[in-house]
Amino acid sequence: MTEADKLDAVFAALANPTRRAILARLAQGEATVNALAEPFNMSLPAISKHIRVLENAQLIERGKTAQFRPCRLNANSLKDVANWAEQYRHIWDARFETMERLLEATKDSKHD
Repeated sequence: MTEADKLDAVFAALANPTRRAILARLAQGEATVNALAEPFNMSLPAISKHIRVLENAQLIERGKTAQFRPCRLNANSLKDVANWAEQYRHIWDARFETMERLLEATKDSKHD
């Protein structure tokens, strides 16, 4: 799988609010599928599908302790997203600086 394919899989996985909520829960620590399913009004097979998508995107890992297979966050894939987004930071910084100058100019002109 190329780096672009990995990034595509991560963004596709992050596009779903249920999967983002699962990741938010796993940011607090590992959890079983049953524990992850608790706050959602959906079947266990539906939650399992979301977990498979997250696992395929390498956003989570599954433990292998006998029948207890807890899920845990894999921060490396999120770091890849952060690194990708970082290359565009200069664009946003420049736009925010421009917006700040415009707001200051507007504020100054109201006081005149």
